[in-house]
Amino acid sequence: MKPTLFLLAAGMGSRYGGLKQLDGLGPNGETIMDYSIYDAIHAGFGKLVFVIRKDFEADFREKIIAKYEGHIPCELVFQSLDALPEGFACPEGRTKPWGTNHAVLMGAPVIHEPFAVINCDDFYGRDSFQVMGRFLSALPEGSKNRYAMVGFRVGNTLSESGTVSRGICGTDDRRMLSSVVERTKIERRDGEVKYLDDDGQWVATPETTPVSMNFWGFTPDYFTYSEDYFRAFLSDPKNLEYLKSEFFIPLLVDKLIREKTATVEVLDTTSRWFGVTYPEDRPAVVAKIQSLVDAGVYPARLF
Repeated sequence: MKPTLFLLAAGMGSRYGGLKQLDGLGPNGETIMDYSIYDAIHAGFGKLVFVIRKDFEADFREKIIAKYEGHIPCELVFQSLDALPEGFACPEGRTKPWGTNHAVLMGAPVIHEPFAVINCDDFYGRDSFQVMGRFLSALPEGSKNRYAMVGFRVGNTLSESGTVSRGICGTDDRRMLSSVVERTKIERRDGEVKYLDDDGQWVATPETTPVSMNFWGFTPDYFTYSEDYFRAFLSDPKNLEYLKSEFFIPLLVDKLIREKTATVEVLDTTSRWFGVTYPEDRPAVVAKIQSLVDAGVYPARLF
């Protein structure tokens, strides 16, 4: 069975502004998501599932889904604040989405095969889809607890316009993930890559430190772990009292690794990440995409 590509498209760009998933950056108005889907199709993925907010479904279907008709099957699922397990209610005053792993949970009803998870506003590069596609396609039927992550070098994932959020990863000698810690502020300072730790100190890390760009590979058993842990997350009073608490993918992955429930292979890639984190990033991204088209890596018109 061909793997599925699960695209996280529910968030508004809080720093960039607007629906940046629908921003045309290619020579014919292509979005970053278009390039990811083009690469995924060529890497052997067999279905697309998008998680979006219900309120921009019409716009999304018109500008995005319509492009892929005839190329690959597509499905939509929806993330909302009140999509919670039975017995839980959204706290009064909360407006922030519950986070990336909550978005992943929305795919459980329609995904029954190995799947990859990506952000829609990150340009991951062709090789990253090839290595993930090979990993997922090679899994024996019925595989459980064997996951993967495309690891990018942190020095190749920064923005010149401000800090970025990344999952800082530790690996063992078999390139299995041993830990992942979400760092919400990373930047190059004084010639070094540094992240802000929990004590408010800037800590240097090597340029080659593998980081998560939210490009994961899972089997469907991951949904069961997600639901169980989300219940535990919501049962913690501080996660309800703090109206911006989020249920991140790395939070659950780290738990499953520590408990030796699952393994996560870190897949090396030659791809370089880029994306539009801030408005100031946009011209550079447009130029990078144009250079790839000029070099023949992508056709001028994808679909």
